[in-house]
Amino acid sequence: QVQLVESGGGLVQAGGSLRLSCAVSGRTLSRYAMGWFRQAPGKDRDFVAAISRNGASADYANSVKGRFTISRDNAKNTVYLQMNSLKPEDTAVYYCAAKDTTASSSYNYYTRRYEYSYFGQGTQVTVSS
Repeated sequence: QVQLVESGGGLVQAGGSLRLSCAVSGRTLSRYAMGWFRQAPGKDRDFVAAISRNGASADYANSVKGRFTISRDNAKNTVYLQMNSLKPEDTAVYYCAAKDTTASSSYNYYTRRYEYSYFGQGTQVTVSS
């Protein structure tokens, strides 16, 4: 069983930056492809970013491309989401997600919510205009 704990959320003005962290425990991070999702009030939980188990491949939602960067430090068992040029529409609860991919290519990443087995409790990001 793996546990995911997000941190780094908060209130920021439009145009500002935040860095979210996802601490992984219970199993080594190197087993997992990782993703970030977000959910605004009254909306579905949407894909934001994903990174492969080896960190060599990544993908982003069109709405965040060029502004957000996902990265991972397997030695620290932590995944990050650097968010720059934040907009009010980025306001949401952000969730970290993990998928055990030891049986598949280390270059694969996953963009669909149902593909992930584990989610954290989320961290609130609020962007004021």
